[in-house]
Amino acid sequence: MGGFFIGIYSPPRKQTDRLLHQRSIETSFSLKKVLIITYYWPPSGGAGVQRWLKFVKYLRNFGWEPVVYTPSNPENPVDDASLLKDLPSNLEVLQQPIWEPYDLYKKFIGQKPHQKINAGFISENKKPKLTEKISVFIRGNFFIPDARVFWVKPSVKFLTSYLKENKVDALISTGPPHSMHLIAMQIHKKNNLPWLADFRDPWTNIDFYKDLLLTKTADKKHHKLEKEVLQKASRVITIGSTMAKEFQIIANRNVDVITNGFDDADKSSEVVIEDKKFSIAHIGSLNKDRNPQLLWEVLSEMIAGNPVFKADLEIKLAGKIDFTVIDKIDALGLADNLRKIEYLKHNEVIIEQQRSQILLLLVNNTPNAKGILTGKLFEYLAAKRPILCIGVADGDAAKIINETQSGVVVNFGDKEKMKATVSAFYEQFKNNKLKVTSQSVDRYSRKNLTQQLVEVLNQMTS
Repeated sequence: MGGFFIGIYSPPRKQTDRLLHQRSIETSFSLKKVLIITYYWPPSGGAGVQRWLKFVKYLRNFGWEPVVYTPSNPENPVDDASLLKDLPSNLEVLQQPIWEPYDLYKKFIGQKPHQKINAGFISENKKPKLTEKISVFIRGNFFIPDARVFWVKPSVKFLTSYLKENKVDALISTGPPHSMHLIAMQIHKKNNLPWLADFRDPWTNIDFYKDLLLTKTADKKHHKLEKEVLQKASRVITIGSTMAKEFQIIANRNVDVITNGFDDADKSSEVVIEDKKFSIAHIGSLNKDRNPQLLWEVLSEMIAGNPVFKADLEIKLAGKIDFTVIDKIDALGLADNLRKIEYLKHNEVIIEQQRSQILLLLVNNTPNAKGILTGKLFEYLAAKRPILCIGVADGDAAKIINETQSGVVVNFGDKEKMKATVSAFYEQFKNNKLKVTSQSVDRYSRKNLTQQLVEVLNQMTS
């Protein structure tokens, strides 16, 4: 598998002022050290990298020095070099090669080696090949908990050796992929290190779990590993209250909630001009379970009865889009109003959110909808544009939107409220009054959330 690499990251000179501030913090504290095991790390882009990139950015402010362990050759869904600016100075990054079956997978399904693999069962092809279905079965039943399982053994060996020469005070694993937790579990056992397990998404209750075509034996093994991680970790955190309650039932223990958030420093310093059109924007991956068919129907009816609305409307979809979404939009005569945008770098995402008239937040219409709390919600809050959320009224996302007064939540299937909400937003747009005055959003700043994380770390290591 090749050798490993220990790197020290040094940012560009333009960050000198920030680095001087960070170094002054380092010298004024006796920093504790925490080893963070994560698969997703810059220059990887996408939602999976944001949470721990931002925690690492601010940990020194609260007396903790991060050390990051990550693969040197991961299968990134997207690349985003703009995220490198958030890495703190002189950050120690441990990297070791990982072997994943994706080269074999791509060859098996006829995909080219350089092509990216879509996350979350997004299909851009109308007729998935038989080979893809076979691959899903193999992935679900033979690579447990996930395709990164082959990195567990070499990582345990490498980190055990590293820890003999380098003292750390705590250990963190973040998943998915949940193989990161298996690495941490063994390191925790071998070295008696306090271990914090972070769940950004569910394990056996994730919305696409049913699509893995699991045998009873494989399903049993997934549940067994999930329970073992939840019970053996020193502390467990997750991003929402519903998921925390589900894990508490599985493991019969307390689970802390530290949500995702937004970084004030990400906001563009330039004046962002709002779209001239009545833009309804969704930023991020859009799979079939998030396809807001009711919204498309309402928009179709509204343009049929109002040519001015048809001229004003723009549907902006930025990111990977399942073919079922495009098919529905086409079928309802909305194709002329659609603007598809390929992947945006994170700094571009922030600007696109700020300029959009309406920010569309879509919760998967699946049994676990109540607990789905996507990271984009918090960046939507920071953008201070009205949010239209389609989900469940008593869900975690709805609770935050209602508490912050940042938008409107429409239940799946509530066509009457959907039409009334879009019509009200449009009327405000035409009168130049489409604004939102959010309340108490500062609690979701990345810096404040890092302070919450540090409170857990301090309790865990005291």
